[in-house]
Amino acid sequence: MISKFVYLLGTQIRNKEIFNKYKFLKSSESWEIDDLKSHQYKKAKELITWAYEHSTFYRELFNEHNVTPEDLKSLEDIKLFPTITKQHLVSNNDEILIKNEFNKLFFSETSGSSGQVLTFYRNKEWDAAHRAAMFRGYSWYGVMPWDRNGYFWGYNIDRKKQKKVKFLDFLQNRFRIFSFKEEDVREFAKKLEKADYVEGYSTMIYEVAKLINKKKLNNNFNLKMVKGTSEKIYDKYQEEAKRAFGQKIISEYGAAEAGIIAFECPHGHMHITMENMIVEEIDGEAVITNLESKSFPIIRYRIGDYISIDTSTQCSCGMKHPIIKDILGRTGKSIYGHKDSYPSFVLYYMFKNIALEHDINLTYQAIQQVKGQLNINVEEKISDYERNLIEKEANKYFGDDMDYSIQDQMVRVNYKQKVRDFISEVQDEE
Repeated sequence: MISKFVYLLGTQIRNKEIFNKYKFLKSSESWEIDDLKSHQYKKAKELITWAYEHSTFYRELFNEHNVTPEDLKSLEDIKLFPTITKQHLVSNNDEILIKNEFNKLFFSETSGSSGQVLTFYRNKEWDAAHRAAMFRGYSWYGVMPWDRNGYFWGYNIDRKKQKKVKFLDFLQNRFRIFSFKEEDVREFAKKLEKADYVEGYSTMIYEVAKLINKKKLNNNFNLKMVKGTSEKIYDKYQEEAKRAFGQKIISEYGAAEAGIIAFECPHGHMHITMENMIVEEIDGEAVITNLESKSFPIIRYRIGDYISIDTSTQCSCGMKHPIIKDILGRTGKSIYGHKDSYPSFVLYYMFKNIALEHDINLTYQAIQQVKGQLNINVEEKISDYERNLIEKEANKYFGDDMDYSIQDQMVRVNYKQKVRDFISEVQDEE
């Protein structure tokens, strides 16, 4: 199979550690809980010692709280170490980053739902563990990463970037949808007839599923997996997805800086990736330690989501990994223009373009109270030049379908216990 050969060749060139990590995760998925915890402790001791020795930020933070790696005598002792937030990662980026100890690093950039742009580098083991955790989840559904797949993700309007994306998609046997326009959905649905799985933002899966059902475009799908990520999956999403794709949306829970935190098995339970991370629940909030993050240590990171962990349920799949029952705080909303609707993550691409093309990192939050009107608030004081950049990016996505205002020096507001990059007070259309 050509697609398998291309994918494996690309993996060998990019990071040959990926399939070593995958083999390890496939073997460890049958481990007993004590073995998993023993592995976690060993990796945590190694990571915390490494961070203390190589990261100025962590050495000063640990000293400030009167703890050292020697205090980690058991897995429970990780609670002795201070927690951090995304603000720490953004504000102390250079002091956290450890670049000189690695011969190859992978650049990553994210703003997530908080609107704070974070850039960092993954070491090879971290990159490999992240991808291997994803591939292990795929394997539970009979899916291999080189299988033909549809992607509900990229929404970058820039034509040059679209060409690059399409080339990368070709290498990964992937096709994606860039808008909710009927002609694009029809083309996407036609390609789905030969696809094995689809994945992407759950809101976008839902919106496309509605159009597929409305236009009756779902006659010949034979999908093994429909995977949603980054946003909460509502019951109404599942109803449309089952009608459109013949499959419910299964959940992958993670973040670029945290890794794949949990993946839903075919029995409906989201198992924590214990081999790669420690997940704590503190007053309902998820606190993540990524055990492979040596180039940019993520230690006791308050990711901003509210979760509940189930350690007692024995899943029929046989895995002993604890289960995340609920993820509160991640929600996906559409932005409504005068005529059309848009995925809320167009905001992410707007500000990502500004960050990457102009080296300007802005902290933003958009609020919509009325269809066709959008308030874009920026925390920093911005110049006329920066304001024009925001307007230019907004026009790429919304054109004359949206009226918007741009305000600077605005304090972002909380919504349902979390600061989000987009808050909507508009009722979603059914």
